[in-house]
Amino acid sequence: GAYLAYEIQLRLGFAGAVALSPIGVALIGVVIERLAIRRFYREDPALALLFTFGLAMAAEQSLRLVWGATGLPFGIPEALRGQVFLGDFIYSRYRIAVLAVSAAAVIGCWLLLNKTSFGLVVRAGTRDPEMVRALGIALSPILTAIFALGVALAGLAGVMSAPLAGVHPAMGTEIVVAAFVIVVIGGLGSFWGVVWAGLIVGVVRGLTVLFYPPAAEASMYALMVLVLLVRPRGLMGERFERFE
Repeated sequence: GAYLAYEIQLRLGFAGAVALSPIGVALIGVVIERLAIRRFYREDPALALLFTFGLAMAAEQSLRLVWGATGLPFGIPEALRGQVFLGDFIYSRYRIAVLAVSAAAVIGCWLLLNKTSFGLVVRAGTRDPEMVRALGIALSPILTAIFALGVALAGLAGVMSAPLAGVHPAMGTEIVVAAFVIVVIGGLGSFWGVVWAGLIVGVVRGLTVLFYPPAAEASMYALMVLVLLVRPRGLMGERFERFE
């Protein structure tokens, strides 16, 4: 998403990159889902995890071949430069914009999953896909749409993070481990658990960087171990009953 946004912003500016990059990435995601990902829906989820991880590695190397191994500059738009003073605190305007976009994405996803018939089918399909199919609902296009939405959100994240972290080939794979830790801490099947876990991990890493920078990466793993010792399902993970 960040590389596509880089090419778009050279021609249409930052606003064009924010608007078009997620759409372009979503279209690529639809092609990948239809050609490869859907083959794993009835298989062990670990196979899909391994495949997508390998795909991410291949994508990273492809980016190195096309754009090179060094990072590309991606400046903050003029309208979002500068700081905002709130009492004794100083905040970057762009970081506030990132926070606003993130909050809008979270609220939008929650409304989609909980207040629409589409979201109802998605939630039912993740729990009992065979029953959903028995009701005459085709899950294939819905799964494609969900995959495209997830990829589009990843593309949006790439656009918004590019001015902060720069555009480089490893920027996608670097976040994979942190995302895994956040999902484990939040708990599988819990939307708000993952949201809260992301906030907690961010605060913990930020405080660790402030007081003891060498332990910044280790702090989130220590937090994950602590949470799993107290709550093996994660902070808000669902309890699944096993029927024999």
